[in-house]
Amino acid sequence: MNNLSFDGALPIDNSISFGSYCPIDLSGSNKDLDSFDTTSSSEWEAYVESHLQKNKAKVAYGGYLEVRNLYDRSDYFQAVDAESKRNIHLGIDYWCEASTHVCAIFDGTVHSFKNNTNYGDYGPTIILEHQENGMKFYSLYGHLSLASIESITVGDKIGKGENFAQLGDAAVNGDYAPHLHFQIIKDLQGNYGDYPGVSSKKNLEFYSKNCPNPLNYIKKNA
Repeated sequence: MNNLSFDGALPIDNSISFGSYCPIDLSGSNKDLDSFDTTSSSEWEAYVESHLQKNKAKVAYGGYLEVRNLYDRSDYFQAVDAESKRNIHLGIDYWCEASTHVCAIFDGTVHSFKNNTNYGDYGPTIILEHQENGMKFYSLYGHLSLASIESITVGDKIGKGENFAQLGDAAVNGDYAPHLHFQIIKDLQGNYGDYPGVSSKKNLEFYSKNCPNPLNYIKKNA
């Protein structure tokens, strides 16, 4: 899949140029996260908004293979031992305003969609199937609005760069500040409208190969 590098569109509203993006660190090593209640979506939102204002940006992005403490708030990610606890992020997050448009990175079709309602989960999620240069792969878009999955059908064709969904707010997106979880997946392993977006240390070797860095598949200078 490496020959697809930088051929895809950005997954966030294509009217926002990459010059309006800034990186953000949400790893456990970022001591700024100790200054607020990380179990509160409203305090997360205030932190993200402050980060955007400070950097004069509209979108904050990052997080591939980032080890995060924020998942400690939800039983959904916990396990009986540290090696099995899921806290390593497998996608790229794009933090911006609720209702921001979400775009397809390549031409594709709707493979599946689902409202994943566990606390801390994706909420409304859409998976697109792509065929590029003879290769099949998938892109996952999580933390969407409910309306995003009410107006689509499996098999719908979606064009590269097309706005096909919108970001949801904390009431529907798993109780997070508004953002897009964007993930590339080689093999869906039979999943439908869902795929793990956070890995344990124990399973990281497999998931890091099956879910390569999404930044290698999108055009950064859009």
